[in-house]
Amino acid sequence: MASCEEFCRELKGIVVVEEPARGLGIRVAYSLAWGKPVSELDPGPLRAEEERLLEELKSRYSLETLRNDPVVRAYRDFYWRIGIDPTKTRPSSEALVRRALRGRWPRINPVVDAGNIASARYMVPIGLYDAGQFQPPARITLAQGGEEFHPIGGDPERLEKGTPIMIDSRDVVMHLYPHRDSRETMIRPETRCILILAAGVPGVEQTRLEAAVREVQRLLGLLGWQSCSELEHA
Repeated sequence: MASCEEFCRELKGIVVVEEPARGLGIRVAYSLAWGKPVSELDPGPLRAEEERLLEELKSRYSLETLRNDPVVRAYRDFYWRIGIDPTKTRPSSEALVRRALRGRWPRINPVVDAGNIASARYMVPIGLYDAGQFQPPARITLAQGGEEFHPIGGDPERLEKGTPIMIDSRDVVMHLYPHRDSRETMIRPETRCILILAAGVPGVEQTRLEAAVREVQRLLGLLGWQSCSELEHA
């Protein structure tokens, strides 16, 4: 694959939202970041960020009021629209905030942790993908039915027709939009270059998606990673 720096020069078109997925109101902001392998990163600089985030969330929300937040409502409404009960399968960003309010903040690895902080801060689902494990363009579309998906932490499954998905040019299913990622393109200890994607739905402003991507880049910068100066939309 091309280097992350080379991808930055051709950022537009790395992710494409196709019809009829666009008809559901799906839109994204995305960019790239790169640096030392994940296994070599010191998570220390993120700990103060986590503490600040937890204080922010506790001042803004309670478990009772969270569901009334307009951004939370937008993702819940989208889940209902695509046939998912959001009271049983929470939007990923809402689930993170709920864990934070319960004092159970997850720590996975420094790169994923940076994505989680940004996701909870802006209430936007963030996807992080090993750029060495997929072949651009990544296309957001609707499943034809029967595609095989290998979820992180789960068994392979066959997808139903009409499921919003992101697939690469080899038809590898990278993501079930906007809530489940594939282990085939997940962040690994050896990962050095990633695609950062903020998943938007109707009712969520594009500026919020952009801010969420920039926040991931800022946090990765604390770990010594570099990022594209530009970001793109699809």
